[in-house]
Amino acid sequence: MRPVRTMGQPVDLETLRAALDTRAARPSSDYDLNPGVQLPEGRRLRAAAVLIPVLGSEVILTKRASHLKHHPGQIALPGGKVDGTDDGAAAAALREAREEIGLDPSNVALIAELPAHETVTGYTITPILARVRAEFAAVPEEGEVAEVFRVPLAFLMDPSNYRVEGRLWRGTRRNYYVAPYGPYYIWGATARILKSLADRLGP
Repeated sequence: MRPVRTMGQPVDLETLRAALDTRAARPSSDYDLNPGVQLPEGRRLRAAAVLIPVLGSEVILTKRASHLKHHPGQIALPGGKVDGTDDGAAAAALREAREEIGLDPSNVALIAELPAHETVTGYTITPILARVRAEFAAVPEEGEVAEVFRVPLAFLMDPSNYRVEGRLWRGTRRNYYVAPYGPYYIWGATARILKSLADRLGP
């Protein structure tokens, strides 16, 4: 596999795998940049999972359909809720990737289960880093996925490509990470999950 570069150093999936083994990471959340948020006592989080699918030197992402009730038009990793029939987070991420982008699970090699990310919408998302073995024809899920596209791994693994922005949400300012790439505005939970991974490659 051709190495990519981030922060001046060559990086490929094996380098990334080694970083995961040597650099500890803590769970992240939508509240990382908003320490004053008061979380309700006894809140119950719903389990979800996303796949971080790396094909060659690129990461596969999706743009959600604009008419959806939740997160319309947002950039996302393939994934969704963990169902009762799923054998854990990895199985859920693979199932959702098949449904959302037509990625056959047999074409995927799992690399690592990453620390969970808690969202303001009440989910705890487990990211699954994986290598896509071979090229495939992406098939966006009708009515759910507007577009399937790719972003260079080198871009997403460079922490300097992330910045903090904010907006008013329920009367208070909410800060979050963004990583704009061309016409794609990567932000929120997706940006935070990817930045957490990028941070583990740092000095």
